[in-house]
Amino acid sequence: MEKGHDSSTSMAASELYTKFARVWIPDADEVWKSAELTKNYKHGHSTLHLTLEDGMDIEHKLDDKTKNLPHLRNPDILVGENDLTALSYLHEPAVLHNLKVRFTDSKLIYTYCGIVLVAINPYENLPIYGSDIINAYSGQNMGDMDPHIFAVAEEAYKQMARDERNQSIIVSGESGAGKTVSAKYAMRYFATVSGAATEANVEEKVLASNPIMEAIGNAKTTRNDNSSRFGKYIEIGFDKRYRIIGANMRTYLLEKSRVVFQADEERNYHIFYQLCASSHLPEFKNLKLGSADGFHCTNQGRNPVIDGVDDAKEMCTTQHAFSLLGINELNQKGLFQVLAAILHLGNVEIKDRDSDSSIIPPNNRHLTVFCELMGVTYQDMSHWLCHKKLKTAQETYIKPIPRLQASNARDALAKHIYAKVFNWIVDHVNKSLRATVKQHSFIGVLDIYGFETFEINSFEQFCINYANEKLQQQFNMHVFKLEQEEYLKEQIPWTLIDFYDNQPCINLIEAKMGVLDLLDEECKMPKGSDDSWAQKLYNTHLKTCSLFEKPRMSNKAFIIQHFADKVQYQCDGFLEKNKDTVNEEQINVLKASKLDLLVELFQDEEKVTSPTGTAPGGRTRLSVKPKEIRSGASSKEHKKTVGCQFRNSLAMLMETLNATTPHYVRCIKPNDLKFPFTFDPKRAVQQLRACGVLETIRISAAGFPSRWTYQEFFSRYRVLMKQKDVLSDRRLTCRNVLEKLVQDQDKYQFGKTKIFFRAGQVAYLEKLRADKLRKACVRIQKTIRCWLVRKKYLRKKHAAITIQRYTRGHQARCLVKYMRRTLAAITIQKFQRMCVQRKLYLQKQAAALVMQTILRAYMARQKYQGLLRNHKAVFIQKHVRGWLARQRYKRSLRAIVYLQCCIRRMKAKKELKKLKIEARSVEHFKKLNVGMENKIMQLQRKLDEQAKDNRVTSERLNSLETSHAVESEKLKVEVSKLKGIEEEAKNNANRVTSLLEELERLRKELTTTQKEKKTIEDWATKYRDEMEKMVAELKQQNGLLKTEKDDLNRMIKEQSQQMTEKMTRAVVEETQQLESDLNEERSRYQNLLTEHLRLEERYDDLKEEITLSVSVPKPGRRRTDSTHSSNGSECTYNSEFAESEESSRHGEDVTRGMDTSLTLKLQKRVTELEQEKSSLRNELENKEEQFQRARVRDDEEHKKSRGAELEYESLKRQELDSENKKLKHDLTAMRQSLLGNAGAAAGAPGSPPYKVLMDQLNSSCEELEVRKEEVLILRSQLVSQKEAMQHKETMTEPVHYAEDVHKMKDSGAITQAYLGLKETNRSPRFLRKPLEANELLNQLRFPTADFHRLNEDGELWLVYEGLKETNRLLEGQMQQQRRSYDNEVEVLRGELQSVKEENNRQQQLLAQNLQLPPEARIEASLQHEITRLTNENLEMLRTEDPTAYRSAKVNILRRMVDLMEQLEKQDKTIRKLKKQLKVFSKKIGEMGAGHVETISPGQMVEETVRPVNIPRREKDFQGMLEYKKEDELKLVKNLILELKPRGVAVNLIPGLPAYILFMCLRHADYVNDDQKVRTLLTSTINSIKKILKKRGDDFETVSFWLSNTCRFLHCLKQYSGDESFMKHNTPKQNDHCLSNFDLAEYRQVLSDLAIQIYQQLIKCMESILQPMIVSGMLEHETIQGVSGVKPTGLRKRTSSIADEGTYTLESILRQLSAFHSTMCQHGTDPELIKQVVKQQFYIIGAVTLNNLLLRKDMCSWSKGMQIRYNVSQLEEWLRDKSLMLCGAKETLEPLIQAAQLLQVKKKTDEDAEAICSMCNSLSTSQIVKVLNLYTPVNEFEERVSVTFIRTIQTRLRDRCETPQLLMDTKIIYPVTFPFNPSSLALETIQIPGSLNLAFLTRV
Repeated sequence: MEKGHDSSTSMAASELYTKFARVWIPDADEVWKSAELTKNYKHGHSTLHLTLEDGMDIEHKLDDKTKNLPHLRNPDILVGENDLTALSYLHEPAVLHNLKVRFTDSKLIYTYCGIVLVAINPYENLPIYGSDIINAYSGQNMGDMDPHIFAVAEEAYKQMARDERNQSIIVSGESGAGKTVSAKYAMRYFATVSGAATEANVEEKVLASNPIMEAIGNAKTTRNDNSSRFGKYIEIGFDKRYRIIGANMRTYLLEKSRVVFQADEERNYHIFYQLCASSHLPEFKNLKLGSADGFHCTNQGRNPVIDGVDDAKEMCTTQHAFSLLGINELNQKGLFQVLAAILHLGNVEIKDRDSDSSIIPPNNRHLTVFCELMGVTYQDMSHWLCHKKLKTAQETYIKPIPRLQASNARDALAKHIYAKVFNWIVDHVNKSLRATVKQHSFIGVLDIYGFETFEINSFEQFCINYANEKLQQQFNMHVFKLEQEEYLKEQIPWTLIDFYDNQPCINLIEAKMGVLDLLDEECKMPKGSDDSWAQKLYNTHLKTCSLFEKPRMSNKAFIIQHFADKVQYQCDGFLEKNKDTVNEEQINVLKASKLDLLVELFQDEEKVTSPTGTAPGGRTRLSVKPKEIRSGASSKEHKKTVGCQFRNSLAMLMETLNATTPHYVRCIKPNDLKFPFTFDPKRAVQQLRACGVLETIRISAAGFPSRWTYQEFFSRYRVLMKQKDVLSDRRLTCRNVLEKLVQDQDKYQFGKTKIFFRAGQVAYLEKLRADKLRKACVRIQKTIRCWLVRKKYLRKKHAAITIQRYTRGHQARCLVKYMRRTLAAITIQKFQRMCVQRKLYLQKQAAALVMQTILRAYMARQKYQGLLRNHKAVFIQKHVRGWLARQRYKRSLRAIVYLQCCIRRMKAKKELKKLKIEARSVEHFKKLNVGMENKIMQLQRKLDEQAKDNRVTSERLNSLETSHAVESEKLKVEVSKLKGIEEEAKNNANRVTSLLEELERLRKELTTTQKEKKTIEDWATKYRDEMEKMVAELKQQNGLLKTEKDDLNRMIKEQSQQMTEKMTRAVVEETQQLESDLNEERSRYQNLLTEHLRLEERYDDLKEEITLSVSVPKPGRRRTDSTHSSNGSECTYNSEFAESEESSRHGEDVTRGMDTSLTLKLQKRVTELEQEKSSLRNELENKEEQFQRARVRDDEEHKKSRGAELEYESLKRQELDSENKKLKHDLTAMRQSLLGNAGAAAGAPGSPPYKVLMDQLNSSCEELEVRKEEVLILRSQLVSQKEAMQHKETMTEPVHYAEDVHKMKDSGAITQAYLGLKETNRSPRFLRKPLEANELLNQLRFPTADFHRLNEDGELWLVYEGLKETNRLLEGQMQQQRRSYDNEVEVLRGELQSVKEENNRQQQLLAQNLQLPPEARIEASLQHEITRLTNENLEMLRTEDPTAYRSAKVNILRRMVDLMEQLEKQDKTIRKLKKQLKVFSKKIGEMGAGHVETISPGQMVEETVRPVNIPRREKDFQGMLEYKKEDELKLVKNLILELKPRGVAVNLIPGLPAYILFMCLRHADYVNDDQKVRTLLTSTINSIKKILKKRGDDFETVSFWLSNTCRFLHCLKQYSGDESFMKHNTPKQNDHCLSNFDLAEYRQVLSDLAIQIYQQLIKCMESILQPMIVSGMLEHETIQGVSGVKPTGLRKRTSSIADEGTYTLESILRQLSAFHSTMCQHGTDPELIKQVVKQQFYIIGAVTLNNLLLRKDMCSWSKGMQIRYNVSQLEEWLRDKSLMLCGAKETLEPLIQAAQLLQVKKKTDEDAEAICSMCNSLSTSQIVKVLNLYTPVNEFEERVSVTFIRTIQTRLRDRCETPQLLMDTKIIYPVTFPFNPSSLALETIQIPGSLNLAFLTRV
């Protein structure tokens, strides 16, 4: 890396390290930390005064020796750049910070670093790898789009095609960094963009190899769930047209040790877990597998499951991939057997027989299964697993081996078998992917380990780091080469750049006497060991090589200084892993297997044996797949060590890479915890140093890293120039300005096209530019603020003077008013205060008395309650304490008993145990030792002593028990005493309780007596108040009832309006839904039609290929160009009959040579597509019929809803009747209650209860009157509604009602709805009415003396009679209404019967008229119609005025007689004129014949001038063209195949070929020649297809034939004879209708052809517009000076930038105008033009938005303004062409909203809400992407904060939308062809001679 002072050499330190300058300082946690200078730095200072970002002030001391200043930080405007080399200051902290900002803030995982693509693993699935993204990057230059793996793949693909040179993509990184995924996506890109050259689907096979290799070579590690445990290099082969033809894979360093050992939290290879997860399937039953936890090879990691991965499902994927790659089921079964056998072998248990030998127990289950699966004998395998064979010069020994060596030998065998299986699968994958044709070029994808260093590094890490050393050397040389080429290209003086050369490290490893050489030499030694090899290394390299070191504390390790870091390797296991030996006898047993696949695996087994046997160690082994060995190779080549093989393979790889153009992808692992979008700076820096990214930065920074074109420099720094400095020559202008701004000319160089700057110069220029802009802003702000403040001051001054004038007058008036009010207020206050004080005194006096009363009562109650509580507390305490004492006693007793039991049990157990031990020991010793009597005697004595001890212990225990018994007796006596005391206390308590209860009862009686007395005294007053209140509430409720009635009427009207609006909306929504469904079906149909046409085209291509293969004698086939138009296929079953006989015979010859199976498949597919097309067509027709039926159903429902409304009104009437009955019932109940109590006492008429009751009765009578009026009003409304309903039945527009009324099909539902509505809208006070009435009745029934004096004069009876009369009146009205309704129904039935009779009569008359001749038929129909109309008019007149009816009838009869007479006269005149016409025509014919015979040629020419007979001939022309059948091919050739659209469009009428073809078709129809009709139509369709296939990329040709095809289709409809089409014709055109054939099927065929041509037109138009869109809509500055060029440096990867003219918006508009004018000249239907324009604008909007979403440099405020201006220009173009209503503007809405999003404010929550509501056409992912990509062009703009983006995501979380990021540019809207009849008469069409159609005869 560069030093601190090197990063700031562009300017003096005093100029750069000034106050507020930002620098990077080292930090232990974050690696680098940002700080800001608080003081200017001066030369010689030893410290810098800094402020950290958290506000802490620190002093940074400079190094005393170097005095290096800290690295300067780049301006914020450069942060987040796509290319790290575009940064002004190139150093480690700048690189790290830029990656962190892009990764964590912008969620961008890819970044360029010169020629390297840095990919950071996001640990999250991102939607950036779909087919839409692939299409977006396809064909793009690398610097034009945001960094992506697809951009690297596209660059490799383009360079392969352009430079004719093979390419390589080198993907490296740590485990878990994403290498495999990156390589997989690169291969997917190649498979997608290139396609396959054969029908074998090679690209699918290439992609299918991924799941296989992942299953057998990937495993879960602590760093990665899908870590590749091997390296691979895949060569994807291409032919001359750069289509994939095959692939080849080379593998490196398979980690075989994982088969038998896994660390914690790791797994074995995926294939083992897939087999275990699928063990329940029938095909895997014979493998006898189970859960992965049951096998030693799969359960060591203790984590057999990966979250989110279904191993059983993955097994299905693996099997499918095997099948796709040609590995049959038999081989698959064999592979699975071998893999299952490895699992069983790992479970074989080996036991020690003795210290030097081991044994496998007989009938070991797992070994038995292993032998069955492998097809070997159990005895041989069990024997050689525990023995080995030693060979000497004379004889051979078989020696047993200890258990440890046997276990190692078993593991070595398992690893060896797996390595063989791995190599076998790789070989078969390569065979399947092998190209069948010659390979022209290839792209290699290298996926290999990155640099590795762990706590313990062994042979594997040594090989991996050795490979990375070689790759790093190649990388450094390539970077150096590219830098040199760039300098030489720009003609800049080249100075050698010092870069790290790791050749000494490579020599240390691979040179003679290097590490590998010494290791191989040690492996050949008979007694070689790791220790002796380590000593050789120390002796050879320790003093001679500075890169080799010895650890201080170890003699079995060595250290090598690699390019990335120092690595210490442990020597243990190096020799064993390098030799990689296995027991030869075990291999021989496997070779004798009955399993064919196993024999195949070991048929080329190398006979490698170790003279010393298998070593005890050997945890890790390596497998390197060697290249194929020649048959004549020596035996030494069969014994190469792993290191030697790896060195050779690596040499081959480097040779391949050096012969290709490399592209580098460095994968970075952001953290070790697999957290998504979490960046750990320490881990990232380690990997950046190891992968060479920082080395690239260092090489770039050593030269001129910042590079600008002259135009870009001028545009950016024009602000630093004066007007006199600006010259016409941009180069000279830039040179003059730079010489003034930068004095040191070594800091920049002028190239041919670019200016080269050293590191830091761009930052300095940016500082000057920002200072200049800041000064200009300050000056502008100063002037504007002055103007604003002065204007504001003058406005305020004028306002202040006005306010003062009015204020002073107002103050004077207010003063006078105040003085008057003051005097009045004093007087009022005097009296008011007196009144208030008096009231206050009285209130306080009353309150004091009340408070005293309450307080004294409260104190007395509190005292009583206290005494009561104390008594109860004492009582409770007494009982509780007694209970507690009893409980303690019981617990003690239980504890003592339990303790005694435990002690006794324990002693008994001890005694029993001693007895048992004694018995056993005596018997044992008696058996074993007969002569041990002395010992027995001793033991007997011991027993006696123990017995004595036991007796003493038992006596002591008896004494304890005795004392315990005495004590327990004492306790029992005390307990009995306590029980007596307790009984006495209970008796006393009961006595006290009874006395207290008696006292309480007496007090309650006293209180009750007092309450009753008070109640009786207050009752009268209280009841009077309640009665008055009740009367007032009843009156109020009456008013509320009236209000409710009005509200109900108003709500009924509002609801009827709402119903109408709802039904209208429902109909509109249903219509829109049906239309959308119709469009979807149409789109599906058109897509299937396109697929059908593509398959037919493929079928034709195969025919052509087979034809060429038959005609050309050379073997092989030639494929038709896949880029030709897809319009040449046939789309009908009739097309195959249109070929000539010669082509039919030729087709038969071709068919004989075809592949029969392929032909049958294609025919079957074509048949299926035709059936699907017909079914879709039927479905489309069904949809349209459903749409019509839905409309009819809506009309019927509207009619039904009228009846529902009537029911609604009748229910309202019933509700009113029920309310009336309820009131009558209340009145009757009240009367009965009063009469029942009349005998006891009767109230006087003037008493209060009597008045109350009378008032209530009066209010009830008033309410009854109101209800009566309401019934009458409702009745009148019902009658008016009936009349209105009868009137509505005659109208065409149905009345709309709501869906809720439709659903109420019975009166019960309507009743519930009405009652619910009524209860909802009823007021709460009215709801309380029944309750209050009941309370009144209950109070009247009380047996008090004040209520029993009512109804003396019988007023209630009179009221009741009035109610009955009212009820009778209502019933009579209801009966009258029912009778009128029945009468109306009868009248309607009569009218319906008369209509039916009239209909029958009309049908009879129609049948009679059809039997008459045409002339009589017309006359009879006219006569009948006149009679009918006359009868109707007379009928109407008769109903109104009988007298007028008779006179009118006489007049009509007279008029009819006159009309009949006139008609007869006209008939006679017509017959006379016809006869004269015939006579004249005969005479004219004779005269014409005579003149022809006698007139001379000269006179003949003169006579032709007189147009005597021309009008007659034109009139007789029938608009038909006759041709001979043999002229059909000539007609098609001249009119279609050789016709030039430009001449026809300019000189002739639009659609002329269509008219000519239709006129020929009319003649074939006229002569009733079905064969001629069929051949003409088929030939026409096929010829149009041929011309489109030939010239399908010519927009003019496609547009011309689209117009003519549509016109031909319209002619077939217009002249089909269908009434729906004929109504648009003139009478003459109707005479020209087809008479013999129904061509509806051919209309459908032509419609399909038109769809095909339309799609071809869209594709052609898209291919023309596509190159213009991005340049014109995004890159070109339509508004000059708005978009400032950002200092990116534009460091292009390659010279792949095409030298094309820049397209502008004007180019797009001109092209659109050209399209429009061409279609208009060709006579394209206006509706079709609108659809084409809509599709054009959709493509423009989609492509522009997609590029905006993939280009960070385009997401800025100024670019948003440019886009909005460009969109406004497009809208202006639409207005000029009158196309604003075609829907094209709506397709640009996403682009408009994206531009607005770039310009709106993006800070607060209100801004977020505005964005969410504004961007309704953008998806959430698109909005977030734009916000993440938003990049300020100037430092005055601000970036979008992460918090704001998260706020947007939270607000848009509930949106239901697709997660797709890009718009689909391949979408073609479904096209429709609205019927457009022609007003052109066929007989007027003239055929020009230029068409060469003289053989056509006009008829």
